[in-house]
Amino acid sequence: MEELRLIKKASGEKEPFSREKLVNSLKGAGADEESIDYVLERIEKWMQDGTTTKKLYNKAFALLRSRKRADAARYSLKKAIMDFGPTGYPFEHLIGEILRHNGFNVEVGKTLQGQCVDHEVDVVASSNNKQYLVECKFYNNQGKHANVQVPLYIKSRVDDIVNKRESLPEFKDYTFHGWVITNTRFTEDATVYAKCAGLTLISWDYPKGHSLKEMIQQKGLFPVTVLTLLTREHKQALLDKGVVLCSQLYKDPGLLDQLNIKESKKKKIIDELKELHVYRK
Repeated sequence: MEELRLIKKASGEKEPFSREKLVNSLKGAGADEESIDYVLERIEKWMQDGTTTKKLYNKAFALLRSRKRADAARYSLKKAIMDFGPTGYPFEHLIGEILRHNGFNVEVGKTLQGQCVDHEVDVVASSNNKQYLVECKFYNNQGKHANVQVPLYIKSRVDDIVNKRESLPEFKDYTFHGWVITNTRFTEDATVYAKCAGLTLISWDYPKGHSLKEMIQQKGLFPVTVLTLLTREHKQALLDKGVVLCSQLYKDPGLLDQLNIKESKKKKIIDELKELHVYRK
């Protein structure tokens, strides 16, 4: 009989270690069967009852990186987004790029006039006389979820903007939609309220088929923070310059020269970018 071991989540809760969940996350990162078996065998020998999800992730990441850096980079996607830092600015631009690559005309960080007051909207996405007012809720802690107060607040802001825009001739034939996108999860009551109020919610793994994780993977829009050969300081320097996507770095490798990276390492970074297939985007 397989030994039942508990792992400790970021929220403090404990749950049984799921071999299937780990296998699925490794497959999602593009790891082949040989690499998956390699990681699983060592994880199961190493882990103990009460091992935290953070330690489990770090161990799996290190094992995967020892075999193929691009697989480790894809595996790190969730953490890489949380590594954006204390501000939501890079996250807003990531969401903007995702929507742009899905055919929307996008503006990031716009101040829009409402019926009562002005509102700063993270992303405004337009397509075929439809306009989407998008609020981006960024958290750098996996244990932090967006509760019902988030859609309640966003709904009132969206309504104020829509009430104004519907009276303007340039938006005569437009329909308006409110979206909230987070890099973690929504609480159940937040989801229930949003459905009732007509808001669209997108989180790390919701809704199935159109989650944040899937939208990034489908278009290959990996943030620079996934790269395994860049230091935390290098990544922050790129974010400070407005370089959020790996594809931006691949198109302009001269940005690496500004980071004082040696030529030999620069070539390895470009190879990692190629393995992520960002050059196709």
